[in-house]
Amino acid sequence: MNHPPQEGQQSFIHSLRNAGRGLCLLIAGERNFRIHLLVATSVCICAGGLGFSLLKWIVLLISITLVLLAEALNSAIETVVDLVEPEKHPLAGQAKDIAAAAVLIASIISVIIGVLLFGPPLLALIDQLVN
Repeated sequence: MNHPPQEGQQSFIHSLRNAGRGLCLLIAGERNFRIHLLVATSVCICAGGLGFSLLKWIVLLISITLVLLAEALNSAIETVVDLVEPEKHPLAGQAKDIAAAAVLIASIISVIIGVLLFGPPLLALIDQLVN
């Protein structure tokens, strides 16, 4: 028997649709987000090839998630700032710069994590090829 969706279910489905639309907007409209996705995909392919352990995968995926989240929030903040203050204003620029700094911080930490995760197996692989 089919029951009509209850109010909470409609709200949840509506929220999922909005989130999906937001993800599509990010992918279609934000070049830096697409770059981060491309790098994340490449890194995951390499991690699979190197046979990462479950723990390494967890650390890697958390790192990737933090960068993607920072980029998404940066885009959202820039959009709101542009809506509220379409003219150049020092505080609007400051808000955008600080949001961009969050992406930079997440990216730098992710690179450090990447070196720690990928360095030893890559060095071992290079050693095997050389010897």
